Amino acid sequence: MFKDNIASCVRSLANEESVALDRRGFLRLSVGTGAGLVIGAYIPVKSATSGQAAQAGDAVFNPFVTITPANKVIVLSKHLDKGQGTATGLATLVADELDADWSQMVAEFAPANAALYKNTFFGVQGTGGSTAMANSFEQYRKAGAAAKQMLVAAAAQAWKTDASKITVSKGVITDGTNTATFGELASAAAKMPVRDTVTLKDPKDFIYIGKSFPRLDQKAKVTAAPVFTQDIHLSDMLVAVVARPPRFGAKPGSVDAVKAKAVKGVIGVVTIPGGVAVVASSTWAAIKGRDALQGTWDETDADKRGTAELLEEYKALAAKPGLSVRKDGDAEKAIAGAKTVIDAEFAFPFLAHAPMEPLNAILAFKDGKATIWSGSQLQTIDQSVAAAILGIKPEDVAINTQWAGGSFGRRAVYNSDYVAEVAHIVKALATDKPIKLVWTREDDIKGGYYRPMYLHKVKVGLTESGEIAGWHHRIVGQSIMEGTAFAASSVKNGVDATSVEGVSDTPYTIPNYEVEVHNTKFGAPPLWWRSVGHTHTAYVMETMIDEIATRSGKDPVAFRLAMLEKHPRHAAVLKLAAEKAGWGTPVADGVACGVAVHESFKSFVAQVAEVRIADGRAKVDRVVCAVDCGLPINPDNIVAQIEGGIGYGLGAVLHSHVTLTDGIVDQANFGDYEVLRFNEMPTVEVHIIPSTEPPTGIGEPGTPPIGPAVANAVAALTGQRIRTLPLAIHKLAAS
Repeated sequence: MFKDNIASCVRSLANEESVALDRRGFLRLSVGTGAGLVIGAYIPVKSATSGQAAQAGDAVFNPFVTITPANKVIVLSKHLDKGQGTATGLATLVADELDADWSQMVAEFAPANAALYKNTFFGVQGTGGSTAMANSFEQYRKAGAAAKQMLVAAAAQAWKTDASKITVSKGVITDGTNTATFGELASAAAKMPVRDTVTLKDPKDFIYIGKSFPRLDQKAKVTAAPVFTQDIHLSDMLVAVVARPPRFGAKPGSVDAVKAKAVKGVIGVVTIPGGVAVVASSTWAAIKGRDALQGTWDETDADKRGTAELLEEYKALAAKPGLSVRKDGDAEKAIAGAKTVIDAEFAFPFLAHAPMEPLNAILAFKDGKATIWSGSQLQTIDQSVAAAILGIKPEDVAINTQWAGGSFGRRAVYNSDYVAEVAHIVKALATDKPIKLVWTREDDIKGGYYRPMYLHKVKVGLTESGEIAGWHHRIVGQSIMEGTAFAASSVKNGVDATSVEGVSDTPYTIPNYEVEVHNTKFGAPPLWWRSVGHTHTAYVMETMIDEIATRSGKDPVAFRLAMLEKHPRHAAVLKLAAEKAGWGTPVADGVACGVAVHESFKSFVAQVAEVRIADGRAKVDRVVCAVDCGLPINPDNIVAQIEGGIGYGLGAVLHSHVTLTDGIVDQANFGDYEVLRFNEMPTVEVHIIPSTEPPTGIGEPGTPPIGPAVANAVAALTGQRIRTLPLAIHKLAAS
């Protein structure tokens, strides 16, 4: 089982060196996986404690639901909310089955306790892969339904009446004669036995699910309440920043800390596996102390290759056969006999995650117990890594998960790099004072984990009538999963599923289809980035399909629909987006439309982008999007996530790229690592397909289609097929 492999892995981490951060190096977790609990396969057991420190008088109904005497319903979110609305979504599920009033709902984060709060898809406690609603949908509904049964049972006992005569609505329990709030009955209700089964509502009876309600974190964030890790200031807390070597794979060499220690407020300077930490009484003092550090780096194992050298290596690999991913028919033979051959090469840069709140974490260690405050995305891994470094058991590491100011994958790092850093600092100082580790924006851009650089080489043969005769596809790039705890489930026969997703499982009917992959090695550590492999595969597939359609003189929407006859959900979103965008009707002079459709995280998204060219740059005025993500839990939040996904993806398509010269990252901040600006955000229309299918991912699926939709519009305007991103490196001219 996955949990057993995790446990075995954690035991192997007892040796501190096994978790040493070898300058952005990997934590090699040789962990397998097994199936987690099926959604809704169990009702949360009644527990004397949820793992969260309940206030006096609070009634704990199960690990997910607590009701206070003040009539508040606290829902413990097992998933991190980093802006995607997960906490509100989970509270919605509980509120509906509980028949609570929305005004009494409160969301808090669950403690680190995988036994109670595991992600049923991962087998460990963690958030990612747009799985929060999908793996929690029945679980949290059952938690709410179980709590409601207990409240009704308590009311029936108190009023000496039959439970069937009791109704619950908007947080009020009544039998027609007696009335009580949840808070009034909570204490007695929490002592009621938990039934083996619960009855869930018929979807037609939903009150909140499927409707839009304000997010529970809205007021706190608008009023700048201290909800983020960076806001926390504990008594006697010290602040640390780390000087990290400029090249990946380098290590600390000689360190001269005399001038650093002379900076007012600097408490100490310690060497840790990933660099040199400066600890001070304030963030500013720590940064000034770091600036004053002198010394050298050991670059014996440093990777000194730059982007240009890597690109040449990738091109050379693309010319050779790779690992077989998929082989239908004989693509090479079909292409050799084709009427027309399209030979295309696509290059994608490294991308930083660049969340608005850079990485940070606070760790306090005293009397063999550790407490971490962090926007923790993989609590089980964070807990295990910190425990191994400090020489304690994972259960002796408490994690107070905070709201996170973005992540896009960066906080879900497989070796808990920033948690490991602060644990090493605390251990090296041998202090019981809390230490807050702070990454600056420059630290994040220059020293983070990146969406890998990729190269695709595609050759497509067309028949005389413009149909696809054969398609050969090679992908070159770093495997994200290899060498991590997730490799056993994601890497088969050397093929990382996340490197090829979106190509290996294309919905298009293509005879004679072959896919290969080359796994590369580079010092910069790879990491999943919002929508992972789909960030590049969707672009290649959808721009190629578009080019084939236009070369064949066929309408891009009609051409796609003809190839999607066996995939009705793809076809449905494509039809809806085209209809709402007015596809085929005249647009303004100098404007063209591009279309793309893509499935990721089991959700289906189609987008039509209206684009014009101004001063040699693409300007996106409008995006019309159709989405099928199963049963919509909160439509307004779905719209927000699609809008955010489009903006995030659009920034990468238009501007963002990380380059290296002699192994050193060239970019440092938003001045040279550009993201989308407010004035560049297009008008976005989102149309949600009604569905009774189980809910699927929504945090990431809005990102993949925007790149190809824009690129296809650019091609319609200029005749240029953009195959190297970002668009900013190209001078565009309307034809």
